[in-house]
Amino acid sequence: MSMSKCFVRPLFVAGGLLATLVSVCHAEAVSPRRLLEVVDIAGPTMSPDGRSVAFRVERASVARNTYDTVWYVQGLGDPWPRRVADGGVPLRDSAGGSSPPKVLWSPDNRRIYYRALVDGKIDVWRAAADGSGAVPLTHDAADIRDFVLDEDGRVLRYSVGATREEVQSAERAEYDKGIYIDASVPIGQGLFRSGYVDGRLETQRFSKVWFDRLPLLADVPDRWMEIDLTKGTRQALADSNAASAPSSAPSKAGVDGDPWQSVSEPHDGRVAWLTRIGDGRGQQQRPDVLLSALQRAHANRAVRCISALCTGKAISAIQWRPDHDEVLFTVTDFHQGLAQSILRWNVGTGNVREVVAAGGLVNGGRDPASNCGASADVLVCVTAKADRPPQLESVDLESGKRHVLFNPNEALARDMVDAAPARLLQWQDKQGRWFSGQFYSALRSGGEPMPLFITYYSCPGFVRGGVGDEWPLASLAQAGISALCINRLPGYTMDAVARYGEGLAAAESAVDRLAKEGEIDRARVGMGGLSFGAEVAMWTVAHSNLLAAASAANPVVSPSYYLIGSIKGEAFLKGLRERWGLGSPSETPERWKALSPAFQLHRIHAPILFQHSEQEYMYALDYEIPLIREHRADLYVFPNEPHQKFQPRHKLAVYNRNLDWFRFWLQGHEDPDPAKAAQYARWRLMRSSLRKERAAH
Repeated sequence: MSMSKCFVRPLFVAGGLLATLVSVCHAEAVSPRRLLEVVDIAGPTMSPDGRSVAFRVERASVARNTYDTVWYVQGLGDPWPRRVADGGVPLRDSAGGSSPPKVLWSPDNRRIYYRALVDGKIDVWRAAADGSGAVPLTHDAADIRDFVLDEDGRVLRYSVGATREEVQSAERAEYDKGIYIDASVPIGQGLFRSGYVDGRLETQRFSKVWFDRLPLLADVPDRWMEIDLTKGTRQALADSNAASAPSSAPSKAGVDGDPWQSVSEPHDGRVAWLTRIGDGRGQQQRPDVLLSALQRAHANRAVRCISALCTGKAISAIQWRPDHDEVLFTVTDFHQGLAQSILRWNVGTGNVREVVAAGGLVNGGRDPASNCGASADVLVCVTAKADRPPQLESVDLESGKRHVLFNPNEALARDMVDAAPARLLQWQDKQGRWFSGQFYSALRSGGEPMPLFITYYSCPGFVRGGVGDEWPLASLAQAGISALCINRLPGYTMDAVARYGEGLAAAESAVDRLAKEGEIDRARVGMGGLSFGAEVAMWTVAHSNLLAAASAANPVVSPSYYLIGSIKGEAFLKGLRERWGLGSPSETPERWKALSPAFQLHRIHAPILFQHSEQEYMYALDYEIPLIREHRADLYVFPNEPHQKFQPRHKLAVYNRNLDWFRFWLQGHEDPDPAKAAQYARWRLMRSSLRKERAAH
């Protein structure tokens, strides 16, 4: 890799602690590893006096196959943040996504409280805001599920379930006696300590939500404990008191629409609501969002936001502005490529004013629904655009003036602009439906149209590899393959054929436009996706001649999927009927033939790279094994991974292999690395086999 001279600039903060290292150089290549090891920022939370913000950073380490997390505190007038504590191993949901961090300030602005997984234990930790030290407080035999502070900051309450030893004993007992297979057991994956939960390999069970998983004994009810932080004493809360430890559910009296989100003003009982309204026929949920508020704790009727700035808008998050009669709300605009703006609504006067409009995300992290940290006067937000990695900014709530507080990805941001800039693409399909996406144009030599890679689903903020982060879009563009990340249409169409047809139409119409403009070569188009994105990619392979190659990160519906999933019983069968219109293969054979690639192998003429998690790969073997045997597909499986792979070495392997795959099929390029010789030998055989098949037809 060629580059010009670089040097490393250390950033120092108060107390002489090294906060981070920023590489300062000119247009270094945006490699898959750089995309993987970007610094993410999450959970900005303002101190009670509004002068400081606490936040957490997270960064993958390929070398150690883990993630480093650090808590920082930064005064709004300070040039650099202060490192106050290690954040431990990131906590994750069962699909592999990083869980949003929760942090609470002490009323005197001197300390922060947070959950952290350190040395195999989840405790509540307390860190001094001046960086002088951090200590665990709970020291419980069970992992902490949630925690709250009382108003004066003297009492910490926390909830726990089964102890760590009880969970491990239950696992060992099953191992010794044999695991009884019932509706809760996720067959199709390893059954003993096969999935990472809270930083260790644990035995898993299905939760009540689709294919979400939980560790053994996760159904043990919460037990709430209380620590007097001034005396150091601890006591269990009685059942009658435990219910008052967390906040109770807010009232919905007098609020119209289907409940979606609510937030209570912490001091006076007012509640702001987002509800769904409108005609939802054919959709999973109603299409429009209503913003309203109960102005008193026991009000009989909510007031609505009726300004043009809040009606018919894709409102995605709400929070109260401290010490004001205003609700801050975020609009995530599909037509602008999921760019966000934040507005403030005065619930008394009805006035609405825009605070800030961004070309990408402006919120509390990667999740578009997360909130900025808010004081009476200032927001502190994580901002990111398609070609600009995350940074931390303050926004004045009156003037909208923005100021960068912390930019740990400065070098990558500069290199993205120089080497892999993105632009918002907006277009219509033949039915007049509008789509949006982020387009990374490959550098063209001699005016020749370039190959194109497409991923479909959702493209908010800094786009690394689409949903699941598996296709390094900037790296593809640098390698001479233009890349397009397409946002799916708002809502969720319940008819699966129509739903997949929307995705196919989005891809076809984008290719038509870019080919007409001379940007891309329509004969060299590839596509990949995870989850719904994989479903659309597989549908596009089987129902069009658009693709020269494809890549799928997870299985789609098939008889094997049905057989393995049916162990869940009615919960699974109901979801299959509602989302796909499928009964058993014998009950709805024509519907299965219309939807599943297992019955459409004769229609698949593009090579497919399957890179699946160990948790899911067996669901797809009924259509993948025939494709593999006929030299039309490759399959890789990553151990101990859930729906979204997260181990850094696995992520990098997926990135690199996808880059190799599409360069081979769309450019005829082979990496000369001897370690990849076997890979290319298979792909050359695959290419020869597919050419013979096409010649025969």
